[in-house]
Amino acid sequence: MKLTLRVWRQHNADATGAMATYEVDGISRDMSFLEMLDTLNEELILKGDEPVAFDHDCREGICGACSLVINGDAHGPERTTTCQLHMRSFKDGDTIDVEPWRASAFPVVKDLVVDRSAFDRIIQAGGYISAPTGSAPEAHATPVPKPDADFAFEHAECIGCGACVAACPNGSAMLFTSAKINHLSVLPQGAPERETRVLDMVAAMDEEGFGGCTLTGECATACPKGIPLPSIAAMNKEWLRATRKVRR
Repeated sequence: MKLTLRVWRQHNADATGAMATYEVDGISRDMSFLEMLDTLNEELILKGDEPVAFDHDCREGICGACSLVINGDAHGPERTTTCQLHMRSFKDGDTIDVEPWRASAFPVVKDLVVDRSAFDRIIQAGGYISAPTGSAPEAHATPVPKPDADFAFEHAECIGCGACVAACPNGSAMLFTSAKINHLSVLPQGAPERETRVLDMVAAMDEEGFGGCTLTGECATACPKGIPLPSIAAMNKEWLRATRKVRR
């Protein structure tokens, strides 16, 4: 396959960025999108040009590091992570735009790399989980109803990639924050800090400058792990519950 790539290049956070056009040839349909970018970078290095900076780590769809906007879609045309997107999703001769996440809370570091440490600070605001020390508890000592376990696991799948923020017209982090809150809210291990956790994490999210949620649903559509839109409503109920309890 021969492709035309229009890639966002930005030297650093203070520089003015712009799209740069590159031609790549000999791309296999079985390559992943990141392998295609590796091919581009190899060609740039051989020419003495600076390679395109982009985030990646596991390349197995687990870590969420490989976050790119491809032709206007977070992670590209398939509902998966960028590293699991393959070039068979494109056609020979296509022009592909590759950009970083666009959100004020995710400043560009260089080229396609953004600083997503705002997510880390939201999680840190949630604090710790109280746990008794001593010998390991009996496996069946704390039974969890199956619906609660399923709910927790569904939300624990969030990998913090930020696609929800990139896809949201308002740059909202509500889906991410709701996933991190909800996967603990129904479990007995998360009960001691249940109220303080949701209040502190929502406050931290607002302080980071993420936009407000208007429930357009783009976040859930872009999420590679399928975190559902009702997750936001569940978090809002948790927040209201905690607010009323604190007021008492």
